Amino acid sequence: MPHHQKKQCYAILKIDLISLFYKSTAIDRVKEVIKNNILQLIPSITPYINRFIKGFICMIIYVACWPILAFLAGKLIPAIGSGELSTVTNIIINSLVVFLIQKTAQYGQDVYIAKPSLEISEVMRQSLFSKIHKIKMNIINNISAGDITYRLTEDADRVSEVIYKTFQDTLPCLLQLLAVIIYMFYLDWSLTISTFILAPIIVLSVNNFGKRVLIASEKSQESTSDLASLIGESINGISTIRSFAAENWITGRFNTKLRSNKQAKYKTLKLLAIQHPIVGFIEAFGILAILGLGALRINLGLLNSEEFSSFFAAILMLIDPISHISTNFNEYKQAEASLKRLKKINMQPMEKDEQNLEKITRINGKIEFNHVSFEYKKDNEVLQDITLKISKGQVIAFVGSSGAGKSTMMSLILKFINPKLGDIYIDDKNIRSISSIDIRSNIALVQQQPFLFSGRIIDVIKMGRDFSEDDVIKSAKIANAHEFILKLPSKYETNINERGSNFSGGQIQRLAIARAILGNPSILLLDEATSALDSDSEAEVQKGLNQAMNNRTVIIVAHRLSTTQGADKIVVFDKGKIVDSGKHIDLFNKDGIYKELCEKQLIKVT
Repeated sequence: MPHHQKKQCYAILKIDLISLFYKSTAIDRVKEVIKNNILQLIPSITPYINRFIKGFICMIIYVACWPILAFLAGKLIPAIGSGELSTVTNIIINSLVVFLIQKTAQYGQDVYIAKPSLEISEVMRQSLFSKIHKIKMNIINNISAGDITYRLTEDADRVSEVIYKTFQDTLPCLLQLLAVIIYMFYLDWSLTISTFILAPIIVLSVNNFGKRVLIASEKSQESTSDLASLIGESINGISTIRSFAAENWITGRFNTKLRSNKQAKYKTLKLLAIQHPIVGFIEAFGILAILGLGALRINLGLLNSEEFSSFFAAILMLIDPISHISTNFNEYKQAEASLKRLKKINMQPMEKDEQNLEKITRINGKIEFNHVSFEYKKDNEVLQDITLKISKGQVIAFVGSSGAGKSTMMSLILKFINPKLGDIYIDDKNIRSISSIDIRSNIALVQQQPFLFSGRIIDVIKMGRDFSEDDVIKSAKIANAHEFILKLPSKYETNINERGSNFSGGQIQRLAIARAILGNPSILLLDEATSALDSDSEAEVQKGLNQAMNNRTVIIVAHRLSTTQGADKIVVFDKGKIVDSGKHIDLFNKDGIYKELCEKQLIKVT
């Protein structure tokens, strides 16, 4: 090619590339996807920058081999046509050497980039998992477990794959396109420009499909999340389903959601299926048109057969990266939908303590509510102007109808939620000035249906805390659990299955009590701790509770008033207010809510 034509070629190449990068709708969309989804993860790359640099060097070597191979192909095709065997042999050997270098560089690129890419996604998932455990309790309780599980598995996997493919596939493909296009301009700038007349059609087609794939993917992922939520509900409520003989009902609901999920996914797959033949037809039409233009330019003497062979080989080298970028772009759109769902977790308000909080190691157990009000929803107060003093070592029972505010009182003590008005004091210190961790380290909660993690009994009782085996055994003895544990084949090494399915309700409750009192908490909160048990199990658990309650401030929330009669003081709630308080006999002898509750449960003065 004459020198003046090469200079003109480079000028047009510069203008064309700038125009393509800044004006192309599809490239703008790719930049937007990268800006919104990928670049925010750049800080996570810093620890692995050396590996990325090595990977990028390998990538440059890999990409640089493509124009060389196109050049050798241009030499090879005419040599084959003329029957020059020695020339063909030399070119093949040289090509094999270049291929060997290229594939070695590709291996280095993938190896150096794969591990940090996967570790970045791992850090992202760890961050999201940690975030979930810091979201405010009243918010996290309104998000289904199935939905969260789907986001941390399927959605996170999809984003992880895009992170990896960005460095391992998309970026090399973009660089390959750039290198090959520059070589094409070097060979014949006018034929190259003619070739790229079809590019906007392909770009617009890919961009249009990308938008539609994004919308379809969001609907598909929401549908899958709904399906996961229903599966989680059905597993957790399987005993309820069977007790109501509702297997057909839940199966019908599952089949309905399954059909919706199938339809949503089918719509996405159909869009992807339509795209491939359309883009493929455009590519085939372009190749045939280029062959015709090449033949014309050779006939006019503007291009020789060797240059055109190289040019056509270069075009063939564009097809694979364009196909990869097209596929990856659709995956980017699906990952964009996933990342939006993951971002919703990060947007949730976190449970935060105030700054410069006082550190405490031990709580005595005195609690005071001073004109406390609370609401979950605006203008719908759950607690209204609560004033209550609880002395150290006192046993207090909260009673009242469902929704009266009893459990909310416990949540306030644990700092799961904060008062709208008023103050709460522990040992004469406002809990707003005390760290949540310090408060909860001194308070134990035993619920009606405690949740036990799977694993060895000793680990389940410890729950990540630094206590010795002797400490665990001591707490198990207090909880009246030690004897039945010793009867197990592996004793404290026995594994608890998911949801404690290999233990009875009474055993689970006693293990929960042992877990709660490990570390000798000052305050014990009992939320309907025995109401779900049969009489025999209740007696065993109650014995453990009685031992656990010694020398502690105890607050009991109970609907079954038979468990509250020995309390030092019973506090009666109604519609968010304290309407009465006193000992069982005193309250029973009044004509009030407490007496009505006792009569409904056939409880008399003892």
